[in-house]
Amino acid sequence: MLPAVLTQSIIHSLDWVAHRTLQADPRPQHQRTGTHGEEDAFFYLRKLGYVMVARNFRSPRCRGEIDLIGWDADVLCFIEVKTRTSRDVKTAEAAVDRHKRREVAQVAREYLRRLPPTCQWRFDIVGVYYENLGSRPQIEVFRNASLTA
Repeated sequence: MLPAVLTQSIIHSLDWVAHRTLQADPRPQHQRTGTHGEEDAFFYLRKLGYVMVARNFRSPRCRGEIDLIGWDADVLCFIEVKTRTSRDVKTAEAAVDRHKRREVAQVAREYLRRLPPTCQWRFDIVGVYYENLGSRPQIEVFRNASLTA
C-alpha cells in the first residue's frame, strides 16, 4: 500500500496533467473547489489515523449523501466536508444546516442497517479553507457534532 503522501502527490500530479491536456471541467467553480476540499480532507483524516471506507455514499432509499465514512479507532464516523475560500460569510461548520443534518442522519441510518446494532458511531464536520486554490488548505475537524439542529 502506498503511503498517503505519495498517493496524494500522484493524484495532484495527475490533476495537473489533466488540467493542461483535457477539456476544461464543465462544473461550476464552487463544485470543483468542493471536490478538491473533499480530497484534501480525505488525506488529512488518513494522516490522523482514520481508516476511510466510503466516499460520497448514497442510498437509493433516501436523498442526500455522506461525503466520507471512516473508522476512528473503533468508532464509525460519518463526515460532512465543507470547503470555503473565505471565512467572511459563514464558517464551514455553521454551513451544515438543519436540512443537511437531517439528510445525513437518514443516509447514516441506511448505512448502519448493514452493521451490528452495537456499532458506535458519530458525526464529524471537516472545514477546509483555501486562501487561494493553489495554496495549502487549513483544515479543522469538529468531532462528534450534533445531528440535530
